Amino acid sequence: MTHRIVVVGGGTGGTVVSNRLAEELESEIDDGDVEVTLVSDDTKHVYKPVFLYVPFGVAEPDDGVRDLRDLVDERVDIVTNRVRRVDTDEKRLYCQDGDEELDYDTLVLATGAKLDPDAVPGFREGAHHFYNADGAERLRDALAEFEGGRLALSVVGTPHMCPAAPLEFTFIVDDWLRSRGLREDTDLVYTYPMERSHGKPEVAEWADPILAERGVRVETDFVVDAVDPDERVVSAESGAEVDYDLLVGIPPHRGDELITDSGLGDAGWVDVDQRTLRATAAEDVYAIGDTAALPIPKAGSAAHFQAFAVAERIAAEVRGRTPTKRYDGKTVCFVETGLDEASFVSFDYETPATMRQPSKPVHWAKHAYNESYWLTARGML
Repeated sequence: MTHRIVVVGGGTGGTVVSNRLAEELESEIDDGDVEVTLVSDDTKHVYKPVFLYVPFGVAEPDDGVRDLRDLVDERVDIVTNRVRRVDTDEKRLYCQDGDEELDYDTLVLATGAKLDPDAVPGFREGAHHFYNADGAERLRDALAEFEGGRLALSVVGTPHMCPAAPLEFTFIVDDWLRSRGLREDTDLVYTYPMERSHGKPEVAEWADPILAERGVRVETDFVVDAVDPDERVVSAESGAEVDYDLLVGIPPHRGDELITDSGLGDAGWVDVDQRTLRATAAEDVYAIGDTAALPIPKAGSAAHFQAFAVAERIAAEVRGRTPTKRYDGKTVCFVETGLDEASFVSFDYETPATMRQPSKPVHWAKHAYNESYWLTARGML
């Protein structure tokens, strides 16, 4: 009987794990003993880190977009539909369009994180962001018209995608304003909802002196509860307020509703074993990337390493072996510190984050990776 593996989600995690499964199980697929199906609600694959550069004219939104079919191994079937519910007892997926149903023997959930700007009153009307193509382009237009005043970067809540992005934007916009002769006319403010400037203590300790040196005012424990677009004020649960001329916010995030509707986890994040990435609420279900409720940031590199581990585990299970591959929490991330320098951070479950000295070579290494990301999506890096 054919073993049916279904992957839900066409982002980094879903694309990489599909390609790795096709590689790991090549002979079984060719013999008809295994089928791999990728279900995505979009025919495009989007590399979201590109959006950070769009507001500064360094990139265009389309630079981070490819046809999903071009990135996925031909041995993988692609179904374009939205999964609305998983019946883990019957091992069946129910799709939104055409009442399509898909049965599985092994399921990998890689449904990612969703932007939820309406979770904070006034955010949609009063704040800009760079977390999708439309937002990045609107912010580019707003920056082009900005001539000074108070520019606030406000992290509305955690978790959020691209954990270094708020600091990166702050460092880049500081450099960008200086290059335009506007920095002396601009008050930069950075707010974060925790007691430090970043979720990782080591990253915060590294970032704080840089923020201070550049004259960025930092407001911690600033849990945003509303934005007043008319008065141009962002307020926190504590009663603190920051007025602004231009507000750049990291939008609220949530998981996919199909996760909660299927009883697999709260807030759309799947509860998993942090080493095996198996769902705790159902058998034969894995979750990777932003979808997985793990004690690490929601970074693309984590999804990449998790995809390799899960593909190897599933291949062992298909062959009747006991899986030994485990995910160790490995995460790596480039951190831009301006228009032409960057740092690099790495950590795992056991090893604290280590920041590297910012340099031009690291900056160009990040851009080289952005250009070669498509090899990562194909599971080749």
